[in-house]
Amino acid sequence: MDEGWLSNTYLVADELGTEAVMIDAGGPVAPLLDILQRMRFTLTHILLTHHHHDHVSELEQVLERHPGTPVLIHPLERELVPGATGTITPGDPIASGALEIEPLHTPGHTAGMLSLLVGGTDVFTGDTLFKGSVGGVRAPGHTTYADLRSSIMDTLLKLPPQTRIHPGHTDPTTVADELETNAFVRIWRGLDPEGSEPCTALGEPATLILLGDDYDGGHKAWVRWGDGSDDIVPGSQVQRSGGGPRAPAG
Repeated sequence: MDEGWLSNTYLVADELGTEAVMIDAGGPVAPLLDILQRMRFTLTHILLTHHHHDHVSELEQVLERHPGTPVLIHPLERELVPGATGTITPGDPIASGALEIEPLHTPGHTAGMLSLLVGGTDVFTGDTLFKGSVGGVRAPGHTTYADLRSSIMDTLLKLPPQTRIHPGHTDPTTVADELETNAFVRIWRGLDPEGSEPCTALGEPATLILLGDDYDGGHKAWVRWGDGSDDIVPGSQVQRSGGGPRAPAG
């Protein structure tokens, strides 16, 4: 995990064989490159969940050690990553040794956001779903709140409850845990009520549906605009009637 961005780079290997893939390349990649050399794995692919800098910043370092390795990303984002060499088609499995990787299209944070389901047991969710939080829809290349919600509720959390989730930032979790403890998901499931507090978000009047925790110790806000549309914005950009952003009670 990068100490500044808190973004994760993963190395996933076929433990009975000699093949491995890297998922994202935001760094620091040096320890993973050392593992590849020490364990004598062949790096068959570099798979990118999306194009943002904190997920691709050390791609060149990986390619210096493993030149010619295919660098794959969703077709909508290939032109946004200079080192990308090919594309990933959602639903078209990728094989690396005994690993079978199913790409899932999970737009919202970006249009071409991918989650990668490995072996049916572990899913790498990029910036769509975090432990206790969700991705925002205000980053470069974003789509909509509706896309993000659907990606989480209709794709990721439809996976078996025991599926392990490896987010693009900070700590792992499981489908079961997020269904029960993620504040955004609990409202979407109808377990908890929506908030109704007037607020100012990004300088505009809005209703604060939820001010939830975020992976970095801050907050992520679900707001509803005057026209009835919903948005996920940084909690730091929300002013509540009491002054500034604060954690929800309980």
